[in-house]
Amino acid sequence: MEALKIKRPYTGLSDFDIIYRILQGEKALYELLLRRNNQKLYRIVRAYLQDGNEVEDVMQNTYLKAYEKLHQFRQNSSFSTWLIRIGINEALAKVKEKGKIRSIQQASKVSTSSHTPQMQNRRQLSPEEVMIQKETKYLIEKLIDLLDAKHKVVFIMKEIEGLSIREISDCLNLSPSNVKVRLHRAKATLKTKLFEIQLHQEGLFEFGHGKCDRLVATVMKQI
Repeated sequence: MEALKIKRPYTGLSDFDIIYRILQGEKALYELLLRRNNQKLYRIVRAYLQDGNEVEDVMQNTYLKAYEKLHQFRQNSSFSTWLIRIGINEALAKVKEKGKIRSIQQASKVSTSSHTPQMQNRRQLSPEEVMIQKETKYLIEKLIDLLDAKHKVVFIMKEIEGLSIREISDCLNLSPSNVKVRLHRAKATLKTKLFEIQLHQEGLFEFGHGKCDRLVATVMKQI
């Protein structure tokens, strides 16, 4: 199937309109649903699997399975919520297949997605500030990866993708109160790990190099 050249008449369609037209035979419109959900699905699947190839395999299987079952989709929930449920089931099946009990705790590669939250700054950033942003982003991703899967997926859904507690509850088949508990624990764990990393950093409140030289020179001139 050839890729659809997305034009304005298509981008204004709702998910429900797109699904209706796909079921009527306009298969090419399925590309719109992929592009609208790729980032969200990637982040959620990656909460369970950190190997890039595995994540893409699960995403591909999720989209194929969703397409096969598209006629079963009911409008009592959003398409993205329905898709996420399929994606989570596929991810868990992959985890089970590989015999993984806990999520892998390793540093993630820096994501180049334009949807990743960034610090807002109207002026042009200096090279040093750009480097600080990249390092901060890498640190945050690394810390999130240290969470176990059940807490990480809730944190990503709520704090990164902006899903509501009810939507997360529906996706994970958890009560809203359980979702809130997991979210709270995820945040508490991240704060603790961040504090531990900062506390053991060498050179905190360092007064050296140019600062030291400048103060020494100033004092020596006055004695």
